[in-house]
Amino acid sequence: METMRVENLTKTYGEKTLFDNLGFIINEHDRIGLIGTNGTGKTSLLNAISGRDNDSTGDIITSKAYSIAYLTQNPDLDDSLPIMEAVFSGSQKIYQTIKNYEQAVDAYSAHPNDEAIINRYEKAEARMNEDDAWNVQSDVKTILTQLKINDYDKKVGELSGGQKRRVALAQVLVESPDLLLLDEPTNHLDFDSIDWLEKYLSGYKGAIMLVTHDRYFLDQVATKIFELSFGKLFEYTGNYQDYVEQKATRVQTEIEAEHKAQQLYKSELAWMKAGAKARSTKQQARINRFNELKDNVGNLQVDEDVTVSLGQSRLGKEVINIKDANLNIDNKPILKDFSILIQGNERIGISGENGAGKTSLLNAIAGDLPLDSGTIKIGETVKLAYYRQITEPIDEDKRVISYLSDVGQQVTNNNGEKISVTELLEEFLFPKFMHGTLIRKLSGGEKRRLYLLKLLMEQPNVLLLDEPSNDLDISTLTVLENYINHFQGTVITVSHDRYFLDKVADRLLIFEGNGKVSEHRGQFSEYLASLAQTRVDDKKRNKAKRFEDTPEKVTESKEKTKLTYMEKKEYATIEQDIDKLESQKAAVEEEMTTVDGSDYGKLSDLQKQNDELDGKINDKMERWEYLSQFDN
Repeated sequence: METMRVENLTKTYGEKTLFDNLGFIINEHDRIGLIGTNGTGKTSLLNAISGRDNDSTGDIITSKAYSIAYLTQNPDLDDSLPIMEAVFSGSQKIYQTIKNYEQAVDAYSAHPNDEAIINRYEKAEARMNEDDAWNVQSDVKTILTQLKINDYDKKVGELSGGQKRRVALAQVLVESPDLLLLDEPTNHLDFDSIDWLEKYLSGYKGAIMLVTHDRYFLDQVATKIFELSFGKLFEYTGNYQDYVEQKATRVQTEIEAEHKAQQLYKSELAWMKAGAKARSTKQQARINRFNELKDNVGNLQVDEDVTVSLGQSRLGKEVINIKDANLNIDNKPILKDFSILIQGNERIGISGENGAGKTSLLNAIAGDLPLDSGTIKIGETVKLAYYRQITEPIDEDKRVISYLSDVGQQVTNNNGEKISVTELLEEFLFPKFMHGTLIRKLSGGEKRRLYLLKLLMEQPNVLLLDEPSNDLDISTLTVLENYINHFQGTVITVSHDRYFLDKVADRLLIFEGNGKVSEHRGQFSEYLASLAQTRVDDKKRNKAKRFEDTPEKVTESKEKTKLTYMEKKEYATIEQDIDKLESQKAAVEEEMTTVDGSDYGKLSDLQKQNDELDGKINDKMERWEYLSQFDN
């Protein structure tokens, strides 16, 4: 069994210690969710494990054959390559096998009588068989399709940032390494792709360590949780829900132990002040214990539950009124005769297909994108704040507290009380020692958190949020969820994060593409469950329709005791039909092993035939099971 052992791993960044003397083991089938507040070192830990970080110290112990694939937040892909070539440009063994084979084929085609080249070709072909590399092309296409990437010849440079991440995700998934490192794999995925990825990773044969804000995703995939907090690593068994329960127990135990230690310290301090003298060995030992206690008491650090509650100006009943809106971008319909009335204190969640126009709707509401036709009326009392996917330009040489002081030295909460910038920073998970930090020293997630805090300090009464969970850690999302829960205004959120939408939205707009937007009431997870059930029902209806022998409705099998004449004839030959299909499938699979490996078009056609034969065999088997239950 392949394992990774980490010992004494330490990483510092300037004056800040991200993690100190970490030690843990990653076993073959572990599914580890790595969580922690932005800036605690989650990405730095992934970098260290992957070998990308040369500044950390400690030992990472694996076998020489141990393989790692790493999806970074900003994948490095060659913009000049087509998508398929970019996927195969990875450095893993499977890609090298394919490249070596392609080169051997080219050399053999040019010099078919050269014995050295023939020998090279035969070895490359044998390695393709040994590494089971013949089906990689079809595997890549399957993964890309599930990730909503269909134009394989498109250049990487023509893709959006989100599409590039999906191509990079396909690259690391098809490598099938011993350890798969994933930094925010659900970013820029719609709910169908997230659902597929959950199932794919749950059945993955190797080990996985992933950083994600998606708590439902962690519940479905993770079997362990690693939490980075104050430079230490805490391990928990189970998924995210298990982690929440176990952490609460751990923190409570530590608080109680700290309280006892403080009580003992007070007692021993009184004894010392009474003038204790080391006249005996026992007294000296007690003094030594007191000094040790003095050094350790009061050092407990725990993550506290915080709630940000800011006041806002009065909001009228009519907030946003959109009538007969039509919008096209690059000849692609985004909105078609779309109308909606949004009122005060509403919680609207927007989700759906990538590229269908969710962000465009927010841009239109914010006045950044004019409609082709129709109107958007914003209420007179509306004070709007827009949390965009791209952070506003920030002076990197400013200090954290100065950036917020541009808004004001203090703000007012819901109770009319004044809150200083310093207090607000602490409530938003910036401890005092970070208030004077230069912004350029913050992590990407910390900058996003600071940007969000600045928007909230402006005390809006309408809040637009565009994919807030893409860059915020779970702790910050929890603070934001609590803020929205106490917020007296209107919130409109674009997100694919099911947990977050369940927390902050009860009215849903689903962008289905081609300008179609449907509206639903209730939680997002309820909508997804309903959608899944509809698909199951449709599949059953289509399946039943395929097996109908006549236009008349067939009675249920339990009421039927005999086969019709035509069914008896079908039953008499169905096993032979299945044998023939299986023989055809075997012949196709055999042909796939003999086709020139560089002939991707031929291999793709054969894979398609193979898939179609699989479907026909499954249909015949189901039909055989149905017919065989009757008295023949």
